[in-house]
Amino acid sequence: MPASVLLLGASAAVRVASLNLCADEYLLLLARPDEIVGVSYLARDPAESSLWRQARPHPGNRGAFEEVVAARPTLVLTMGGGGRSSALLAKRLKLHSIDLKLPATLDDVEANLRIVARALGDERRAAPYLARMKALRRNAPARGLASAFVTGGGLSFPPNSLGARWMSLAGFAQVPLTGARLTLEDLVTSPPKALIISNYRAREYSRGQAWLNHPLVRRSGARKIATDGRPWTCLGPAMIPEVERLRRLTR
Repeated sequence: MPASVLLLGASAAVRVASLNLCADEYLLLLARPDEIVGVSYLARDPAESSLWRQARPHPGNRGAFEEVVAARPTLVLTMGGGGRSSALLAKRLKLHSIDLKLPATLDDVEANLRIVARALGDERRAAPYLARMKALRRNAPARGLASAFVTGGGLSFPPNSLGARWMSLAGFAQVPLTGARLTLEDLVTSPPKALIISNYRAREYSRGQAWLNHPLVRRSGARKIATDGRPWTCLGPAMIPEVERLRRLTR
């Protein structure tokens, strides 16, 4: 990544747009409001983002570089934004861009925090979030409670995934599940000790949400713990306060 892109904030007025819900998190947490010239429309939706209040004052876009040109950003943030073709389009539109890595590990989340803070001209902005992650990692229980994250349709995480790693910081150990899905048979034959139940769009009727209301789920002997499902979509820095909250429940 060119140093000229990473250090834009050090030499010029910063005007940043993000084109992706997961990139929005880093921008909304690290930038000052007057430095933000656009976020994805999803970031402004209370059903999708826990940061919607911070996002609402800013124009929304649907993920296209062309939509933010008029705002004259000095930097555009994407995540998984199309690779070389997106980079070429950004260059053609004379936009500096950073395509953040879709995180697969906690280290990736920390690296993205540093990259965005540096691009904003002050890497120290990432320090509070890095300190909170360090504390969570340092104090993580050596042995978590056998648990399953579960959202509509029984969808869950593999034990070696980033989602499972965030769970472990809260004191929960994701159990192995075939196809990363908790089935009703699992609840009968080998129920986990706890179910971390996502409330993502819980009020919207769907077959997936109906699964969570099945009598076997309701009668399961597993401890049921509700979690704000919105941060789990991106598994980025917006997870920090939710994991801290879940950690308090295990004490």
